[in-house]
Parts: sequence; C-alpha cells; structure tokens
Amino acid sequence: MKFKGLLAVACAVGLMAGCNSSSRTSNTVATGNEAGTTGTAGAAVSSTSDNNFVNHMLSDGMAEVDLARLAKDRAASPEVKQFAQMMIDDHTKAGDQLKQIASTNSIPMDAKVDDKHKDLMDKLMNVRGAEFDKEYMSAMVDGHEDAVRDLRSRVDENRSLGDRVTGKNPENPAAVKPETSDNRVTTSVNQWAADVLPTVERHLDRAKQIKENLDRGNRSTRGTSGTGKTQGTSKY
Repeated sequence: MKFKGLLAVACAVGLMAGCNSSSRTSNTVATGNEAGTTGTAGAAVSSTSDNNFVNHMLSDGMAEVDLARLAKDRAASPEVKQFAQMMIDDHTKAGDQLKQIASTNSIPMDAKVDDKHKDLMDKLMNVRGAEFDKEYMSAMVDGHEDAVRDLRSRVDENRSLGDRVTGKNPENPAAVKPETSDNRVTTSVNQWAADVLPTVERHLDRAKQIKENLDRGNRSTRGTSGTGKTQGTSKY
C-alpha cells in the first residue's frame, strides 16, 4: 500500500511537470507569434521617398490654400474667385486625408511653404485686379502641371502611350490605380495619390480654361482700344 501511494504521488508530479512544460511551450509559441507580428508591422515603415513625397504634397497643398485665400480678396474675375474657392475646399480636404495617413503610419510631418511659393506670394501681394488674375492663373497652370506629374509617379494608369506623351487625362477615374508595393505605408500613400489625381487633373484643366479666357479677354480689349468707343470695354 505504501508503495502504491508513492507511485501515485510520483505520477502526479510527472503530470504536473508535463503540464508546466506544455504551458511554457504554448507561451513560447504565442510569444514567438506576437514577436513575428510585431516584426512584420515594424517592417511596414515609411521610406525616405514616402516621407519626402508626403511632406512635399502637404507643403504644396498649404501654399495652394494660402494663395487661394489671397485670390479671393484680390482677384477681379468671378471665374478666378470661384477657382480659388475650389482650391481651398479641395486642397484642404486632400491635405487632411494625407495628414491622417501620415499620422496613422508614423510619418514625420515637417511641411513648410517653400521659397518658390513664398516668392509667388510676395509677387501677388503687390498686384490686384486683372493683373492679379493673369499672374495667379498662370501660376496655377504651372503648379498643377507639376502636381500632376508628381502624383502620376505614384499611380498606374490605363492610358495609351499617346495620351501619356501628350499628358491627356484619363476620361474614366477608375483607370487610375495606386502603384503596387509590398510596403503597407507606401501602398497607403499611393492610394491617396490615385484618389487625388483625378481632382488635381480637373483643377489643371480648369486653370488652363480660365487662363485662355483671360488671355482672350485681354486680346479683345487691345483690339478695341483706340476705336473711339468709350473706356471700360474690358470685363475687368
């Protein structure tokens, strides 16, 4: 009986040791899985290219909004004022979305208005009316051509080679897709670029149209000057 009692105790100790061993093994596996998950998430960090692109886009967006506010105050043409309001609305929205992406993915934000836009702002501060309209819309065409080019570097587009060479915008926004990447952060940034590109392309098309209208109005004014008609034939 004494022997049987000792055997039972030995078996119980053995079972406890086995359970503890299994528990440690399970914990080790779980810890290993968590570490692996953390490692995977940690690998999805923003690259220098992502950081530079995000801050460049944020900087340009800030400048567009500042210039648009100035245009609402100094422009003469209703078309220019309407365009400026569109800039404020659309670039503010796009900027907020990009800031959210940057915050979610721990992308350091250090967006500052660059010297080019500062110089443009200084130049536009010294003009009003028709002269402001001309300078502002010319800058909007140039600036949005640069923005479209930057955004297109992050997307894949179902466009013909001819359209790519001429810069023709895709008629269907669904033709614009984010450039694929194995990096989750880069994918998020590219998706933003694909979402925003059609809007910026519409801005560029509208800026060109308004600039042409202004140029046409200026030519018409010059053509009627000195004809004996009363002053003030310009719509400005």
